[in-house]
Formats: sequence, C-alpha cells, structure tokens
Amino acid sequence: MKIICGLGNPGTQYHATRHNVGFLFLDRLAEHLQLPSFDSDKKHNALVSEGHTSHKEKMLLVKPQTFMNRSGVTVAAIMNFYKISPSDLIVIHDDLDILIGKYKVSRDTHAVGHNGVQSIIDMIGTQDFMRIRIGIETTGGKKERGQISGEAYVLQDFLPEEQKMLDPVCDAIISDVFSAL
Repeated sequence: MKIICGLGNPGTQYHATRHNVGFLFLDRLAEHLQLPSFDSDKKHNALVSEGHTSHKEKMLLVKPQTFMNRSGVTVAAIMNFYKISPSDLIVIHDDLDILIGKYKVSRDTHAVGHNGVQSIIDMIGTQDFMRIRIGIETTGGKKERGQISGEAYVLQDFLPEEQKMLDPVCDAIISDVFSAL
C-alpha cells in the first residue's frame, strides 16, 4: 500500500493559498486517476480517497485536517493503522526555494524550515520518505515579495498567472512520478 499525502490547511479560506499546493495536487491526481471524491476519515482527522496503482497496489490519498504544523499527527496515525513503512509514504508540499512551475523529488532530506514536513519527521521518527516539493516562489524571489515574510507569503492566494502554472507542473509530476507506481 502507498500513502500519498498532500500538505495544506483545512478550510475554505486556505483553499487557493500557496501553502495548499499539496491539497491542490491531490485533487488533480485523483481526477487524473478517476478516484472517488475525498471522504472524511474522522478517526485519523483527514480527507481520504482510495484507489490502486497501475501495479494493482492499494493507494490512499490523504489530506490531513490538522493544519499544516501538525500534519505528522495524521500521517503517523494512518501509517500505524495500515502498518505502512516510511518507504511507502510520499509527501507533496510547497517549497519557497523552488520557482513556481518547477518541482523536485527527494528522499531522506531535512525539512529545511517546512513545519508540516518537520511535524511528519518528528511523529514517524525518520526523514527517509519520498517528498515531492512543488515550487511556489516567483521569479523575483524575496526581492519581489518585498517586506512580506515567507510565512505570510505562503498563506496568500495564488495570483491568476501563477495559478495557470500549476496544472502543467502537476501534470508533469503525474507523468514523471506517478505513472511508474
């Protein structure tokens, strides 16, 4: 079984924010794979959708509803319930160090200041899991943001021109990473 966890914050006020790119990606992946709508899993405080990989392995898409900084609570509970090892966990999240429209895949790397990832590392006791880091930084970077802190920037909605860049990067991830599952 694979656990595919997208990070974000629950609630309509956060839906289109940069920090919710993990949730937005899972919506795109579920649509691509024609998976059922996300349902509430109250036991694990998550929204989930189930399906199968191309190799007929069970796959659970998970959107923690604990808020970003406590994502590890949900991830650890689901991993323990299904007896999943970290090698079968994939976490998708925003990354301020990557330009919008780009992504990177990594494994066994530090959280580098991402509180949601750090929460997962703390709760499952390892950083040895796959991460898909989706860029949310504009081409001007910190200079273009001006006085806006990274914490405030990630909670802003994507600009329309940024939103247009998300579908192609999500499609590339689906093609490059998830077609092999």
